[in-house]
Amino acid sequence: MTTKTLTFAIFGNTYQAKKSGSIETLLSSLYARGAHICIEKEYYVFLTQSLRLKVAADKVFEEDDFEADIAISMGGDGTFLKTAARVHDREIPILGVNMGRLGFLADANPYCLEGAIKSLYEGNFSVERRELLQVLADGKPISKYSCALNDVAILKRDDASMISIDAHINGDFITTFQADGLVVSTPTGSTAYSLSNGGPIIVPGTKVFSMTAVAPHSLNTRPIVIPDEAELTLSVESRSHHFLVAIDGRSENCLEGTTLTLRKAPYRICIVKPSGKTYFNTLREKMMWGADKR
Repeated sequence: MTTKTLTFAIFGNTYQAKKSGSIETLLSSLYARGAHICIEKEYYVFLTQSLRLKVAADKVFEEDDFEADIAISMGGDGTFLKTAARVHDREIPILGVNMGRLGFLADANPYCLEGAIKSLYEGNFSVERRELLQVLADGKPISKYSCALNDVAILKRDDASMISIDAHINGDFITTFQADGLVVSTPTGSTAYSLSNGGPIIVPGTKVFSMTAVAPHSLNTRPIVIPDEAELTLSVESRSHHFLVAIDGRSENCLEGTTLTLRKAPYRICIVKPSGKTYFNTLREKMMWGADKR
């Protein structure tokens, strides 16, 4: 067992007041091991003011002003994605504790936190490195957090008709998608928005991205799988002259005429997997494969 003092950066969902017992268990376990604890400010305020918990944090941080050995995400997959954006390129392993519903990314059991923390200190876990998608708008990062662990969705505005998306791979024209949008997904995100639109399930580690239209206006439109070394260029036409770009759910408004470039990000995200927990275990469980539904 390691004797090193570990530093943990804790992020959480601020809409789950009924599950405060899990964070208390986590903090108690970390206190007992003499860990250094850093908590994201919004979550700290939620814990101390809304839940009225006593939280002894070594640091309360904002934005990406933190350093840690391990980041812990207390929430669902949405919270995990926000944590990944804040970790950015620092290769801090992230443990996702599933306080939500589905939990493909955040798959650690909240009722087994003591065991999970013990495993971290004993080194009884593995780390998976996942590729991301980077988005450029007219050659520049579209926002501060311009990389997606799950997917990038190009979407029409709520009050607009369909949009037309010209797609090129490495400068080679593919087609014009006439649809409500287009989801470009990493293997990690293939079981998220892409899957709900009929996209393929892609095993993480497979060096590809997928393109799946959202409500296409043509029956012959099908998902396309492309090498992750390829550069995808998209241009959009819209009657409203605006469209949305959602990066792991974080929306940015873009003007018609903006050229979007999507390519593999220059860094990867490290995901902590407890011992015995594999991608296929999670996939079978979440997809309910083999379950008798009668």
